Amino acid sequence: MRWTPAVVSGFPQRRASRVGWLWLALLLLALGLCQPLQGLTEFKLGRFQEIPLIGNTWFEAALWNIPENATFVTVQAHTQYVNTTLSLQIPARGASAVGLDPGLLLSLKPRESMFVWHLQALAQNASAMSIILPYNARDPVPGGCSSESNLTSDPNLHLKYNLYEATLSFAPAGTGYARGAALPFCDMVVKGSRRQLQYDIYQYFLPEGDLSEKVLFTSLQKMAEVKKIEAHGVKLFSLGAQDETRVTLSSIRGQGVIYNVVVKDPVYNTSAAYTLVHTYGCSFTDHLDNCYTLRSKWTRIFFAVVGLLGLFICFFGHRYLKTEFFFMGFIILGCVSFILLVRTSSLGYDVVLTLTASLGHVGGVLLVACWWLSGSVIFSMLFVGLVLGFLFSSTIAFTPMGKIEVFQDDTVFWVSVSSLALIMPFLFYNCPRVLNITACGLVGSYTVVLGIHTYVYTSLAYITLNILKRALDDNFKAAYTNVPFQRNDYILMAMWLILAVSGMAFQFTREKDRPVFPPHPYRTWRHDRQRRETNILDPSHHTPPLQDRVRNALTTFKQFFVRPQSMGEQTPLLL
Repeated sequence: MRWTPAVVSGFPQRRASRVGWLWLALLLLALGLCQPLQGLTEFKLGRFQEIPLIGNTWFEAALWNIPENATFVTVQAHTQYVNTTLSLQIPARGASAVGLDPGLLLSLKPRESMFVWHLQALAQNASAMSIILPYNARDPVPGGCSSESNLTSDPNLHLKYNLYEATLSFAPAGTGYARGAALPFCDMVVKGSRRQLQYDIYQYFLPEGDLSEKVLFTSLQKMAEVKKIEAHGVKLFSLGAQDETRVTLSSIRGQGVIYNVVVKDPVYNTSAAYTLVHTYGCSFTDHLDNCYTLRSKWTRIFFAVVGLLGLFICFFGHRYLKTEFFFMGFIILGCVSFILLVRTSSLGYDVVLTLTASLGHVGGVLLVACWWLSGSVIFSMLFVGLVLGFLFSSTIAFTPMGKIEVFQDDTVFWVSVSSLALIMPFLFYNCPRVLNITACGLVGSYTVVLGIHTYVYTSLAYITLNILKRALDDNFKAAYTNVPFQRNDYILMAMWLILAVSGMAFQFTREKDRPVFPPHPYRTWRHDRQRRETNILDPSHHTPPLQDRVRNALTTFKQFFVRPQSMGEQTPLLL
């Protein structure tokens, strides 16, 4: 068979066409490999990115072009109140974390330049903020010596809170290592081991009373990286490698706060940050007593009434002595009964508040009765001085002096508080009017601050609430009590001082020409009664007995409901 020219000339043309198509396919494949995988969101190192999450649907993201000097990276995601699952594979097995602020640490392999991670919101839609932070071979490894977690390296901070305190715990860190190298042993006692590492606990308060998600996401960006943590956070204290990696802090319901831990390696002068954690000290999802209903209407009514009465006492307490004694007795027995009811019963908050108000009235009536029957100025001023002394000792404990380690012992603390409270009545023993007016001004104006606290958040309320928490919870003594001091607090502190000084100045000016204290109330009443009975010229001597007065009042009241009877037809006289 002979080849025709057409066939011979067509063979190389077809071959060249196939080779061209092959090169084109290889080029397209190469371009495809250089682009992020379809359906994945690309992330950048060290930059927060917001993620929309759909309930029970996995969000997938990838990190590309990881630097070669990076030994490990930490991935963290944060939502306001929705639990999420962060995982490196689907389904979530092995390396995964669950919570409001889950975090994972990924050790990079040699020549590894990308990885994929997944995030899922549990049961409902939510918005999340996420960031990926790289670290090199000399940086300490947050949670690198985890023993209680299923993660080889657990960079998470574990936070638990209740009404009184918040407990922050974390896994010890490990020393740095090169890419692909085995993790160093955590129990090595050599230079550069984890026993040389130090932990700094930082705290950052969100704006007072602000529960918005936007403010939270903005604040998270200030507490993720080491430099920003040190610039914006407040350092509470430091822990050594030999200390227990668990701290107790005060819990403030409804106040947003962010915690983070910076681990430092003094040998290489390097540092790394754990995964930050946040809390509001309350639940957003509970149907009862959640973050939005903390200040119930009954609490507001209770403290509003107390605040108004305190405002009256601030300016007129010494003039209306019985009203002031009722107020002080109400405070004393009300506080004592509240502590006993909470510690010894499982009643609901509204029931406890009602019983506290009722027993407080009993205490007020008892103190007024003691004054009316005995007329003893010293005895009455003892209780007034105790209330003022309690406020004074609570204020001292609220300052940094109250954070001294020796006061963690209950015996030392309560003896100190009681001694400071007893100083007041003995300090003003020879000038009871000065003590009484001072107590009216300071205590009365402070109850105004407590009344405002139920509507506008202020940390000044924790002057007394921290003492109350310690009396209610035996474990609160170990809590590090720190509260935010922001614009509202400065305004209300100025208002407190102005009210106290104005009230005391007004009462001292008004009472300077009056007797120090009124005479014995019971003796005065008996003297007036005898005078009315024996002095016939006294108009009160002719006052009918109480029984007759009540009968006459009832008769007069009944006449309003009796229709007058008709008198019949009346014809005018004709002249």
